[in-house]
Amino acid sequence: MKQLYLLLSAFLITASLKSQTTDPKISPSEGKTPLFGITFSGYVKTDIIFDSRQTVGLREGQFLLYPDVVASDAEGKDINAKANFNMLAIQTRLAGTITGPDVMKAKSSAYVEGEFFGNINTAINSFRLRHAYVKLSWTHTELLVGQYWHPMFVANCAPETVSFNTGAPFVVFSRNPQIRLTQNAGHFKFQVAALSQLDFTTTGPDGASPKYLRNSVIPEMDFQIQYGIKNEARGIEFLIGAGVDYIILTPRLSTDVTEKKAYDTIINNIVVHHNAVTKTYVSNSTTYGICYNLCTKLKLSKITLKAGGFYGSNTYGFTMLGGYVVKNISDATRGTEAYAGIRTFAAWGEFMTNGKRWQTGIFGAYSKNLGAGEIVTGPYYSRGSNVDYLYRISPRVMLNIFKFRIAAEVEYTVAAYGKTNEKGYVYQASEIGNLRALLGVYYFF
Repeated sequence: MKQLYLLLSAFLITASLKSQTTDPKISPSEGKTPLFGITFSGYVKTDIIFDSRQTVGLREGQFLLYPDVVASDAEGKDINAKANFNMLAIQTRLAGTITGPDVMKAKSSAYVEGEFFGNINTAINSFRLRHAYVKLSWTHTELLVGQYWHPMFVANCAPETVSFNTGAPFVVFSRNPQIRLTQNAGHFKFQVAALSQLDFTTTGPDGASPKYLRNSVIPEMDFQIQYGIKNEARGIEFLIGAGVDYIILTPRLSTDVTEKKAYDTIINNIVVHHNAVTKTYVSNSTTYGICYNLCTKLKLSKITLKAGGFYGSNTYGFTMLGGYVVKNISDATRGTEAYAGIRTFAAWGEFMTNGKRWQTGIFGAYSKNLGAGEIVTGPYYSRGSNVDYLYRISPRVMLNIFKFRIAAEVEYTVAAYGKTNEKGYVYQASEIGNLRALLGVYYFF
């Protein structure tokens, strides 16, 4: 263990020294990326959170999705109406930008980033991988291989909320292992990607897991097109983009059919139990999802406007409402299930100022559960199958002093809970609201 510690220390010291090796033609004061080695960056962040009621989210409520449903006790009182408070530093982040020699006439680089968020609730405070990719950049073409944001999360056109949810569940929030090819053609950018799943997965009969995509053999496929112009001298930027995503899932590899139920008999006053008789059959049934996204951004010298829209099904892995449901039993003899996707619509917008010291902004969003659109029998493998719609409004203010930032945000989120009918539509919905007051303290390095 001591030898491992010494080896790790030597590596970090070497990497730190390498990060100081800059191009001799460039003054270090210009802050250019080093030709070889690794440069570390990141931040330390603490969130101080108050919620007016219990919520649906991740990591002890730090990642907020929407308020929890009314849960009545024996006297009709709402158990989930209890306010709560928390303080966490699990967003603290460390990143390394790695540079090296050209490969096949392309500039080569790599990037790795992690934080202490953990990949499941029970692993909170543990270090987890966020991004890890290798990138080759030619004059007009770029190849990225590794884990990065899902292409439907357009990093250059994403909400800049104080809350770590970054607009979820109204905005696609997912990081995926992928192979992504980008082609630049003037002001246009074309992007195609093949993806798998890891931390952000779909759900099914055995809970959330990447195996439903793995067992489909075909990777998730995504295509994006963007048009952008930028005038750095005037501080003006315009971007508009759209894309389509296709995923196919295999919820089960087999089904169990009960041919004879378990029963008891009495023989000579002794109870004899007879186990159920079941047969297992191979299942190849699949469900698919097609999703569409649209985003736009206008950055002026003093303000920035952003907006986006989304429509699709099988969106559980995007940290949004939706998923799929068992439509019926297509083969009763073998217990084969047929599936239908739960469709989701979402739209959002954001306004923010671009001051270096003081920044203000406001984020607003709406999401609608559009059901299956056909008669289904269940069960549901989805998020918010009893939620008709969601909406959120969250104003914020930030103060930046060199590498220090303090940011305050008020996030009001409403979920309309109701009953689900035979087509997956939610009716007789009643709104439940949660008011979150959030204070974030950062130190960047």
